[in-house]
Amino acid sequence: MSDAPIERDFYQRDPEEQQAFLDNTWCNDCQELDLGMTEPREYELNGRIYIEGRCVKCGATVRTEIADENEDV
Repeated sequence: MSDAPIERDFYQRDPEEQQAFLDNTWCNDCQELDLGMTEPREYELNGRIYIEGRCVKCGATVRTEIADENEDV
């Protein structure tokens, strides 16, 4: 597996899906849920998809791993 992220276009997602990802966050610095995210960046790394941005409250990096709905857990 590669250690280099593969950039993806977050804005190709449905607008409602984009908003859900931007709203439903967890900030490790604030220790709070759903503060929101700005500057979203979507990428694939080692077969997993992530959306990363900045916490609306404190500006720290927040990252969400996107689960593949077609993948059996």
